Amino acid sequence: MNQRYLCIQLFVLLIFTGSPAQNETGEGTLYARIDNYLLAGSQNGFSGAIAVVEKGKTIINKGYGMANQDTKTHNNPNTVFDIGSNTKQLTSTAILKLVELGKLNLNDPLSTFFKQLPKDKQNITIHQLLTHTAGFTEAIGNDFEQIPTHQFFEKIFATQLLFEPGTKYSYSNVGYSILGRIIELVSGQSYEGFLNEYLFAPAGMKHTGYLLPKWDTVQLSRSYNRGILEAKSPVLSYQEKGDISWHLKANGGINSTQNDMLLWYQALKNNKILSNESFNKLTTPYADYPSGRLSYAYGLTVRILENNLKRIAHNGSNGAYSHSLIWFQEEDIFITYATNANSSEVEFLAYDIAKIILDKNYVPNPIKDNVYSFAYNYMKTKPADSSNELISLLKENYADELSSSRLLNSLGNLLLRMHDNQEWALELFELNVQKYPGDGNLWDSLGDGYMANNRKEDAVKSYKEAIALGFDSSQEKLNELLKN
Repeated sequence: MNQRYLCIQLFVLLIFTGSPAQNETGEGTLYARIDNYLLAGSQNGFSGAIAVVEKGKTIINKGYGMANQDTKTHNNPNTVFDIGSNTKQLTSTAILKLVELGKLNLNDPLSTFFKQLPKDKQNITIHQLLTHTAGFTEAIGNDFEQIPTHQFFEKIFATQLLFEPGTKYSYSNVGYSILGRIIELVSGQSYEGFLNEYLFAPAGMKHTGYLLPKWDTVQLSRSYNRGILEAKSPVLSYQEKGDISWHLKANGGINSTQNDMLLWYQALKNNKILSNESFNKLTTPYADYPSGRLSYAYGLTVRILENNLKRIAHNGSNGAYSHSLIWFQEEDIFITYATNANSSEVEFLAYDIAKIILDKNYVPNPIKDNVYSFAYNYMKTKPADSSNELISLLKENYADELSSSRLLNSLGNLLLRMHDNQEWALELFELNVQKYPGDGNLWDSLGDGYMANNRKEDAVKSYKEAIALGFDSSQEKLNELLKN
């Protein structure tokens, strides 16, 4: 074998197997601080993967927990996760590639690409779509709801704008779907086909996309929402349907691996897929969040931290999966993080990893079992008349989570969705209504709980109370019940 080729192969192996540099695994090293933190968290339900590169050196690239509990497959750098709204930076990069190819301009109006538009949509620009300043609503349907292309865009363009384009910021998934359609119309290719040819292939990314990759089914992670609600990989859903709904395409839902995300970072850093000028456009802050703490670039957020530290980042989540990319460009620190068991405990865990990297004295709070998993595990072994004990335990361990009606309502609805512990679901709904009797939504949930326990008369009373309190959605359920 050619010696130079062998050296290259060994270098690639070192970068992408998760092995840190020799003599850097001891206690107190950056690798050990991150690894020990996540290993401890995995004992409390953390499941996912982390990769960190600093100044060209891979600090850690490792999986934790299970990609598939049934097959005992562990998460690893090649596990396939849904990256959610991190799809948006791929869409933004594709738009900038089309600019480089001379196919469009960032100030082109929608009327260039779509005919017979309502007057208020005609002059919306590509730049405004990229920065969420076009005024479109966030969504018009469910991610997996199949809808013909023409019908989807007719519905979007018939919606009322939230504000005059260019005057405000409001996050919009449908705005990025419009960008995806523009990519198709201008390139003459499918959205995924264009990304694959002009972005993924040049970067060496073979395991990123919807339908085009030759997915290794063993590496497809199942999701465990809040540690309890299990579902198959969305890739399998895409394959069953043979298409991607426009409700999702270009704004979310792309799947990838940690190793491919490292290739993505290297391709952007080394200008393999975009010129330096285009990359600067991609990462320039344009639109300020209402809070003023963040600004939106193109498919990325930008924030200036203490000591004038510039952080480029974006998050993505579909509820079950969560994904984060964080880049401190001047310090050359890149973090890619994914979990297939999302909860409030771990959704933004990558930002704690960033603090560990930037501050050698920083010690994050331990990752604890999320409140839903904690409560569910209790309810699996205790009868519903033990609710007072459960509430006491929740107050002791998760007081903040119990400060509103949301927790008990969500727990009850999760049980209904899982068709599990219906008596407990009803008990939680009853406790919630006792504490918040003026909330029509809770009375609606209580009606659902009664129905799940075959108490139709009580369900009718609950739905009527919900309607009386202004929760009109209960009317359809009530009508259906009264029919029978």
